[in-house]
Order: sequence, then structure tokens, then C-alpha cells
Amino acid sequence: MMHKNIVVVGASRGIGRELVLNLAQNPNHTVFAIARFSKGTSQYADMPNVHTFALDLAGSDVRSQITSMFSKIKNVDVLINNAGTLVNKPFLELTREDFQESYQVNIIGVMETVQAFVPKMIENGGHIVNISSVGGFQGSVKFAGLTAYSTSKAALVSFTELFAEEYKDTKIKTNCLCLGSVQTQMLEEAFPGLQAPLSAEKMAEYIADFSLNAHQWMHGTVIPVSLTTP
Repeated sequence: MMHKNIVVVGASRGIGRELVLNLAQNPNHTVFAIARFSKGTSQYADMPNVHTFALDLAGSDVRSQITSMFSKIKNVDVLINNAGTLVNKPFLELTREDFQESYQVNIIGVMETVQAFVPKMIENGGHIVNISSVGGFQGSVKFAGLTAYSTSKAALVSFTELFAEEYKDTKIKTNCLCLGSVQTQMLEEAFPGLQAPLSAEKMAEYIADFSLNAHQWMHGTVIPVSLTTP
């Protein structure tokens, strides 16, 4: 198997953490784990093919920060935009700060991240995988309290399609996975007591395989990934 440079954004816990652990099992992979806090990266200290960076997508100058961090890395083969934040509040209780953080982390920060990595994919190609939510998938059942979260994730779906069109004549491929409920700390914080049908580890297995292979036969595709119906 060829060597691959893989970036996982949102790697401190949950699906992101399991993605890093899964992908790093292959010694041919070099995994770059980006987490919001430095304590989220220390857990990979004993893994020689994992390199870590602390970056908060809620902050400013995301594009320039990532460009600086990866200045010595010539190419990136896979970028998984997994970072996200979830606010569960009744609509009238949502504050401007809630909207701003949701959109900055879930869509604006992702677009800035992609801007930083396009130059490292344009020559040899690469696969960008955006992790959205089934709540942001058109026609899906929506849930009260998730206005800020689901609308920002819907924007991520739209961005995937727009980017795919703009870069259709290049070697860069992009796709979007809209995940259903997965048992993660973020889900437990937003919905205490809710038991999801999938573990973070099992979902990470699917995303890892998709990230490494799906670009061979799809581009600009948005896929709902959920065990629950509707």
C-alpha cells in the first residue's frame, strides 16, 4: 500500500479519536491529528506515525494557522473534516454567540481548513471528506432544539456540492457523510440518557474505509449514514 498523509480535524475524542486510532494502525499512513485543545493531542504521544496540532476552529485565522502548521508538508492525500459543535436549545433561547460558534466551527472553519489544504492536493489529488449530520440532510426528520446545529451542518452539505463543482476538473475529490446518532461524548452532553445504535469505533471504521477508497467512484456525493429511520 502506498504511503498516505491523512489529516483528521476534530481528533480529541469520539469519532475523531477513533479515526486516528484506526488509520494509524497502518504503518504506511502518517496521520496528522488536529484537536481543539492540546490535552486532546497528548493521547497520541506513543504513536510514532501520528503527529498532533492544537487548533480551535472557533478561533480566528484558521486558514493561516493551518498553512503555517503544515508549511513543511508537501502533500496531503486525505482530509477528514470531523470537528463539530452541538447546541441543544429552544429556538428563542439561542443567543448570537450560539449561532456564531455553531457556524464558525461547523462550516466557516471547515471552509477555511479546506482553503489551507487545497494547495497540498492540487498536484497529486486527494480526497476531502466532510462529516455532516443527517439533521442537515434535505428531507430528513428534524428535531426541536437543533436549529443552530442542523442549519450549519446543512451548509456543510451545500459547500461539499459547490466545491465539487468548482474543482471538478482537478484531481481533488470531495464527498459528504451525514451521520445519524452515534454514541459519543458530544451526543451525551446534548441529549443526556440517549442511547445511540452505533459506537464511535464502528462509525470510524466506516469513515476510514470511505475516506481511503470512495473517491475512486464518487465525487460531490452526499450520503446519509444512519441505522434509524426515518
